[in-house]
Amino acid sequence: MSAENRFQFAKSAAFNEVMLLEASMNDFAYDTHAHEEFSFGVTLSGRQDFFALGEHRKSHSGNVIVFNPEDAHDGHSGGDDTLHYKMLYVHPDQLSPMLESAGIRRAKDFRVEKMVQDDPVLKAHILRLAQLVEDSATSALEYSSTLFEFAEYLARQKGIQIESKPRSKDPVFERVREYLHEHVGEEVSLDALSQVAHMSKYHLLRCFRDYFGMTPHQYWQNYRINRAKQAIERGMPLADVAFMFGFTDLSYFNRRFKPIFGVTPYQFRRHLLRI
Repeated sequence: MSAENRFQFAKSAAFNEVMLLEASMNDFAYDTHAHEEFSFGVTLSGRQDFFALGEHRKSHSGNVIVFNPEDAHDGHSGGDDTLHYKMLYVHPDQLSPMLESAGIRRAKDFRVEKMVQDDPVLKAHILRLAQLVEDSATSALEYSSTLFEFAEYLARQKGIQIESKPRSKDPVFERVREYLHEHVGEEVSLDALSQVAHMSKYHLLRCFRDYFGMTPHQYWQNYRINRAKQAIERGMPLADVAFMFGFTDLSYFNRRFKPIFGVTPYQFRRHLLRI
């Protein structure tokens, strides 16, 4: 096999049910096969040609490929350029409950009808999930929240209208908020939050997002970052701040802090010293 044909599989300890494949192919061709999982892929460069459901199909750079469970297909690089793509494999047992919470009836029978799509939003969802698999610091709560938003987008593709309605003060979600505040420096699981709320995990994800305007993970991450910012303002050493609020190391702390404030924690502290 050519050295230009590379296949790298990855899983995360936080969400072992999902597998990521990153592949580069030049002169390799897949035999006809089918997966038990949903396969969500993005062609990053080159072109992927394949035969499935009685048709020859082509996925160009930037396109999304979706195989439903048991969809027989082959595949190879089309054209002269090396094919580079990422593919997520998500089992129906994990995706179906989320699809049901997003409004899909008979979610076990759910299928994506269009195998090749030019959809930047769907592409962004897939690549975001792939990034979470690749990042060893990703929590199970972040993954579940992100996969749920992905399931909601798949529901919208089916024409399901998902409306966020303003809610009056609700003691259930205030109780979940208090739990997140009390565990600001710890790893919080979706299972624990569902027990606090006394509702199913995926129903909680949707209702919490409607109530606060963000998923539980986004809310918890935002709360941690704001408390960390206050600690930096009080002069606490950055390493101590990262440890206190549950960031695994300074690099991970930087990656979480900068998208919110535009600067790294170190740069933020330097700005304060000039004031």
